[in-house]
Amino acid sequence: MVPRYARPAMTALWEPEAKYRIWFEIEAHATQKLADLGVVPQSAAKALWDWWATDPKIDVEAIDAIEAVTKHDVIAFLDWVAREVGEEARFMHQGMTSSDVLDTTLSVQLARASDILLADLDALLVAIRTRAEEHKYTPTIGRSHGIHAEPVTFGLKLAQAYAEFDRCRARLVAARAEIATCAISGAVGTFANVDPQVEAYVAEQLGLAIEPVSTQVIPRDRHAMFFATLGVIASSIERLAVEIRHLQRTEVLEAEEYFSPGQKGSSAMPHKRNPILTENLTGLARVVRAAVTPALENVALWHERDISHSSVERYIGPDATITLDFALARLTGVVDKLLVYPARMEKNMNRMGGLIHSQRVLLALTQAGLARDDAYRLVQRNAMKVWKSDGALSLLDLLKADADVTAALPPEVLEEKFDLAYHFKHVDTIFARVFG
Repeated sequence: MVPRYARPAMTALWEPEAKYRIWFEIEAHATQKLADLGVVPQSAAKALWDWWATDPKIDVEAIDAIEAVTKHDVIAFLDWVAREVGEEARFMHQGMTSSDVLDTTLSVQLARASDILLADLDALLVAIRTRAEEHKYTPTIGRSHGIHAEPVTFGLKLAQAYAEFDRCRARLVAARAEIATCAISGAVGTFANVDPQVEAYVAEQLGLAIEPVSTQVIPRDRHAMFFATLGVIASSIERLAVEIRHLQRTEVLEAEEYFSPGQKGSSAMPHKRNPILTENLTGLARVVRAAVTPALENVALWHERDISHSSVERYIGPDATITLDFALARLTGVVDKLLVYPARMEKNMNRMGGLIHSQRVLLALTQAGLARDDAYRLVQRNAMKVWKSDGALSLLDLLKADADVTAALPPEVLEEKFDLAYHFKHVDTIFARVFG
């Protein structure tokens, strides 16, 4: 985790003290149910909860010192709690194994991280929708392969982004449900020394579902799907970031990141206004996606368990969620303050002499009786003249002067095919599909 790209709420979720507090809750809830079942004394559960009610400080350094000797993090934690609580603490962890604590804790952390990320997505969706509605009918050129294609609106560009992030949100809701499982099943997952009712109780208290078959560890296909979902969200962030970066190029300059008073773009060139935020988002997306392959490789563990996944998850759990949280918040700010230049959009759209209307002429010629290949040839031979002139010539003028074209389409019909508004007649339909 790099503090530069981290926000407090998500970072706090992964702090050692937060982790140990979840560990204690798991142990105390399990002890409570064991007491209710008559396996351990009620006084044991009471002692744990009475100590917890004092809101004790978790002494991370003391736990670390014990672990330096035991070489086992869960045992170190249990030893520290026993010192604090006293004799009754010996009933903690009855029939449980370390993975019961570690895996259930990771489920809690990833579920809570999901809640933060879902709130981030909600804020981003609001920002995108606001700007999409603002520019619903702002004409701009659509590009394929980076080349002028046909007119769109800037609002449609943003509507596409909204629909994509709305899908991202739905995927994250599903991934949260899949990852939020509890395993309190003991060694190799057979419940030999801990009643399944304990697992059900702990799961209920922590807002988790039970893991049907835990094999001592929660199956890592769940985690693989979770981190893959984060990777898809990161790629959607990059998609919009790259679009903004392209639109900010000097030759295009149809939109750009907000440039605040006093901001400097370059240490050498005072004129520079660089798309640093969206470039940063492209880089952060790579970091989040870097967690996906290790998560997929964690699925194949030996037999009922091994710990080859453990070191990986200690990295990717905090890093991927913290980074994605920051990236979503940053993108929301970029969209909210994005500078949009409709006049430049219009200028760019018109700079190639009307080539963007070539398809309408092609279709009109076929409807007038020409074979498609013949119609394509007639339009293309005029379009290439405009292309080679770098827009100095007008496609409409050339078509009007082409006897083969006007034999099928009179000038007034040709002029109608260059109507910009024609391309926007279904904008309302698309917006209704996206926004309801």
